[in-house]
Amino acid sequence: MGGIIYWLIIGLVAGIVTGKLMGSPNKDWLMNIITGIIGAIVGGFLMSLIGFSYTGGLVYNLIVAILGAMLVTWAYRKFAARA
Repeated sequence: MGGIIYWLIIGLVAGIVTGKLMGSPNKDWLMNIITGIIGAIVGGFLMSLIGFSYTGGLVYNLIVAILGAMLVTWAYRKFAARA
């Protein structure tokens, strides 16, 4: 149960930071959490592909989640603009 709460908090923080950095008009906490968690998954996957471990601690997890969330947000905006 503690792990789920940890990832929800990481996701929330990553989503909020991503929204601030990328100028997101979205102020919905749930969407921030979802964006952050998806970003953490994508970021963790990409980091593992280039050889980094996911056991880097809180700061590492936040950085990876933020970078992943920024990548997901950027990709969403690119594909949404085409449609």
